[in-house]
This record gives sequence, structure tokens and C-alpha cells, in this order.
Amino acid sequence: MNHNTPISPRPLPRASRTSAAQRLATVAQLRAQGLSGTEIAARCAAGGDWQQLLPGVFLLRPGRPTSEDRLGAALLYARRDGAVPVQGPQPMITGLAALALHGFTAAPPLTALDRIDVLVPRSRRLRSTGWVRVVRAPETPEPVEVTGLPVAPVARAVADAVAELPDSEAVRRVLTEAVRGGHCEPGAVVRELNRARLLTRPHVVDAVDTLLAEGRSLSEERLYEMVRTFGLPDPLWNVDLRLPGGPHLGGVDAYWPDQAVAVELDTRAPREDDDARWSEYTRKREHLERLGITVVHLTPRKLRESAEQQATVVRTALMAASDRQPAAYVVVLPR
Repeated sequence: MNHNTPISPRPLPRASRTSAAQRLATVAQLRAQGLSGTEIAARCAAGGDWQQLLPGVFLLRPGRPTSEDRLGAALLYARRDGAVPVQGPQPMITGLAALALHGFTAAPPLTALDRIDVLVPRSRRLRSTGWVRVVRAPETPEPVEVTGLPVAPVARAVADAVAELPDSEAVRRVLTEAVRGGHCEPGAVVRELNRARLLTRPHVVDAVDTLLAEGRSLSEERLYEMVRTFGLPDPLWNVDLRLPGGPHLGGVDAYWPDQAVAVELDTRAPREDDDARWSEYTRKREHLERLGITVVHLTPRKLRESAEQQATVVRTALMAASDRQPAAYVVVLPR
């Protein structure tokens, strides 16, 4: 018997539904197709037509892996159970790779990334290896599908990317694009940064301060645009309200004194105590309403996604003023 006779390669494993999986397979999937460890090793040997990309994950063709191959391999590695689906939350791409998939120009292209981050539940026993970094979380978010792959939502992907960025300028570019590009609200990003315990890093805090200013500025511009576009009466912009000779009642973003209607933008991005900040806001609103002032609460997301509906809410409050008891007289001062 000639022991040097090469093993005749078997046909490739049957393709599954995703194009990435047709090119990739785990050792468990290959063995389920009837291939032995010896046969798999022979196909991956020098001159073979397969290659091992990660522990237990194989690319079923020769040549340089594409970005799609690397992303698919990272997810297969994170599943680790091969042909048997992992129970519970599924792994997803996060960090800079996720931002590249979301279309961020502040993230390097996938072809330039030396590492791909994969988000998994904290309970998973899985180690980073090669060019895959495993990121664990007590609770994983619901992934979004991008190019057929499970990808972390932008706010979570931003936090995981920021955890590895070394300077405030790089962090600032990512945070600013997240907000200016309309991917998510500042508050959502800051909450994720807080959960990841990144707000103790000076260079991250510096970038967050810029982010909050950017987010409020954009929201104010959208509020101005809503008033102009939908023909609302011009309000007094950015004013403080006080009782005559009395206490400060708080600032509002727009105020119609004849109708006693105020608009307040909720651009809160609490870093630590969300409940305390919300309670403070609620107390102010209730105080104003006891004085007969109607407070319309708008969020940046509502302004961005449903400006016409929000204009209708404000118009309705203005029209209803004649049916209400006259409001208490307040002093209006520039803020």
C-alpha cells in the first residue's frame, strides 16, 4: 500500500442559505458531512484548496479571505457549536467593524481593519483569538441586520469602538458622526458609554462634551425648521421664565407668551443618575403647568422622524389656549 497517495477530495459541503456560509464551515459542520479530521487537515495542507481562518472555522476555497469571509468566520467562531445553533442571544459584529457596516466614514474600511469585534453574552466561555476580539456584555442588544449579518445597533457599536480608541480626536469623530449623521441620539450613545464605564477616561469625557453640544445644536436647528416649515407663529426663543419678584421657574427652548405655551427639548444625556435628572425635569414641568403654562415635550428623535406630527401637537396646544383659564403672569428673560 502506498501511504503517499494523496487523499481524493470529497465534494464541498452542501451550501446553506447565506452566501457567507457557502464559503465557510466549522469543523462540526464538516464532520457532519462525513469528513474526518485527517481529510480536513489534508484539504488545508500546503497546496490544498481549503484554509483554516480561526480555531474550528475553515474557508472552503484558496486565496486571500475577503472582508465578508472574515466577518462570517468571526460569527461562526463566536457560535462555536458548529452545526448546532447556540441557545440564547446570538453573537453579533460590533465595534469599528460594525460602524463600517453602518456606513461610518470615521471608521476604517473593513479591508483595513486588523481586528473584528464580536459581541456575546457575558456567560459565554469564549476567548479572543487571532484577529477576533470577543466583547462580553451582561445584556446584549437586539442586533440589526446589515448586508445579511447580525450587527450591533449604532450606540452599542460606538461604545465598543470607543473602548479601543486611544485619543479624543478619534473618539470625537466617531461620536460626532453618530449624531450628525442621524444614526442615533446623543443620550443613547452616552448611556452606552456609561454602561461600558468609559466616562472615567478624560479623552472620552472631552469628546462627550463636544457630542452633547453638537446634539443640542442640531435639535435646536430642527425645532427652528419645524416652526418655519409648518407655519407656526414665531415664539420667543431660548428664554428663562420667572415669577415677578419670585423664583426662577426654569428655561424653555420656545415660548408663546400670548398662549402660555412652552416647548422644551429633551436632550438629556445623563451620565450617572437618570432618575434624578428626570425627576428634576418633571418637577419643573408640573410647576409650570400649575401656573397655567402648557409644556410640550419634544425629543430629538421625534423632531427628526416626525416633524409634521410634532408641529400639529404644538399647533393644537396654541389653539387650545383660548379654552383654558388665563395663565399666571410670568417674566420672560433671555437665556
